[in-house]
Amino acid sequence: MSNPARGKPAGGPPGKEPGKGRDAAEGPDDLSLVRRSQQGDLRAYDDLVRRYHERIYATVYHMTANHEDANDLAQETFIKAYQALRTFKGDASFYTWLYRIAVNKTINFLKQRRNKAAMSLNDLDFNAEHDPDLVAFVSDKTPRRDAALSELQEKLNSAMLKLSETHRLVVALHDVQGLSHEQIGEIMDCNVGTVRSRLFYARQQLQGLLADYLK
Repeated sequence: MSNPARGKPAGGPPGKEPGKGRDAAEGPDDLSLVRRSQQGDLRAYDDLVRRYHERIYATVYHMTANHEDANDLAQETFIKAYQALRTFKGDASFYTWLYRIAVNKTINFLKQRRNKAAMSLNDLDFNAEHDPDLVAFVSDKTPRRDAALSELQEKLNSAMLKLSETHRLVVALHDVQGLSHEQIGEIMDCNVGTVRSRLFYARQQLQGLLADYLK
């Protein structure tokens, strides 16, 4: 299996469904590679990993805002997908099936991370909440935090993390990955109207959070 690359990957072209309409120069289509992979052809699966790793990595990164976590979760997604490959029947496109695995793993990871953070805060001494240094450190609106988050990309990451997992995902899939509303509906298992409303709400939230940097 390919070794994941570091850094911020580029998303695919808007509206183009990966794995379909490929010409001979681009290699075999997804379904051909899946069928060969199901028969134990590791090279075929490695082709699928190379084809989709950047897109999966980018989606996970924009949900976690952490390169190490995105790297690990992307790798885990492809491992999980290979283990479950025998269950893929071809009813949906391979990339939709793969994205669902990535999304579910990332949402579970974020829930676990949030629960761990809550536990650590609950374990603090009661008087710690009155410590001015601690209060300044965890506050969202202090000069110390503003200075640390000096670059707009870091501000965007911070704002994205304030969205719910669902709204963060729809932004990552549409505005970063360039997927259509219909494709996102398949991945998130909802209708196009729901996708549009979630995207509208998420953008409104981000505009509010980034108002000071978008003037």
